[in-house]
Amino acid sequence: MKKVTFLVAFSFVALLGAAQAQQLDGFFGFNAVHATSASQASSNYSAQSIGGGLTPSAGADFMLRHNFGVGAEFAWRGSKANYQPFPGIAYRPFFYDFNAVWLPRLSDRIRAEAMAGIGGENTRFYVAPSCGTNCQNYVTTNHLLGHFGGGVRFYVTHSLFVRPEAHVYLVHNNNQFSSPYATRFGASIGYTLGGR
Repeated sequence: MKKVTFLVAFSFVALLGAAQAQQLDGFFGFNAVHATSASQASSNYSAQSIGGGLTPSAGADFMLRHNFGVGAEFAWRGSKANYQPFPGIAYRPFFYDFNAVWLPRLSDRIRAEAMAGIGGENTRFYVAPSCGTNCQNYVTTNHLLGHFGGGVRFYVTHSLFVRPEAHVYLVHNNNQFSSPYATRFGASIGYTLGGR
């Protein structure tokens, strides 16, 4: 355990050191997920929309060269929802993605942001309300996804920014829900370390 803690701390310090020459951004946001309604599901998909509910998100990116970099993001439904095809079962989706990021400067305090990458949709279906401390009360489905997103960063200070954003997920074989598409809209608050 000490080795893992040391490795994480060393990696963090190394990233902070690299951020002095490059740019490292971290952000946290609140979003809403929208998807095809349950009533419009085709015969290949379940009559259940993955949309709805408050969806927090968190992520980071690192600019490798000028306006180009890499990033990762994680978003999850804040509360469980009822899975209508099977009454009494609750579910909660999680989305994660790894992206190439383009961050062109529009002005001193405004930067556009575009990203594209791959990731996954992990959905937990809670099959029992509680089963004690030594068991797992959910089953998980995993699906590969493609991700496209964008936003505009408005820098309130030299380092602090607010970012309205939009994301599109193309989920492979997402037949537990009404379609293979989901969109996420919201806003994030972030902080930039290093040169901007």
